[in-house]
Amino acid sequence: MRIIIAEDAALLREGLAGLLTDRGHEVVGRCGEADTLLSLVAEHQPDVVVTDIRMPPGYSDEGARAAVHIRKNHPRIGILVLSQHVETQFAVELVTSSEGFGYLLKDRVLDVDQFLDALDRVAAGGSVLDPTVVSTLLRRATMANPLAVLSDRERSVLELMAEGRSNAAIAGQLWLGERTVESHIGSIFSKLGLPGSAQDHRRVRAVVTYLNAMRAGERLT
Repeated sequence: MRIIIAEDAALLREGLAGLLTDRGHEVVGRCGEADTLLSLVAEHQPDVVVTDIRMPPGYSDEGARAAVHIRKNHPRIGILVLSQHVETQFAVELVTSSEGFGYLLKDRVLDVDQFLDALDRVAAGGSVLDPTVVSTLLRRATMANPLAVLSDRERSVLELMAEGRSNAAIAGQLWLGERTVESHIGSIFSKLGLPGSAQDHRRVRAVVTYLNAMRAGERLT
């Protein structure tokens, strides 16, 4: 896998580069600010970009805006965003735009296997959301209340769906049978008004429903 790392903290940047190189990946570029990131992406066309959200010069949303630019101009490149805090605006914009996106809090990097698994899933076109991010989005979505029709168990299933988990993984996490999980997912689809269709992926649409609800909730605050 060919990877670019954008992180202004040199120790973390070099640590990630060393870890990925040791695991057989090729780090084709590394930098500490957003403009350089865009130049490296244009030059190397990596498989995945790992980027911080807040980088120089303003330490606000430079990395997130760079990620949006990359997603728009290089849609096949996977993006794994790392952040110290939950930044919901860009999480919603990126995760609803297409596949191949992940958002992890930096604490998760300490769990090497979890980090590498997230990287592999993003590179394969999947989506990965940190459980804390998902919980934040769900709480804000509740303000607009389109998910009020769901039971607590259905909300838990939906949260794990948003993390990109399979039915088997959801069953293991919640100590349920796979058929029970399938039943809950069917109920979620029904309650959210998502009928079966050859054109639409209901699993994705269910996740997008609560992310859009979070957007509406933010407008109320």
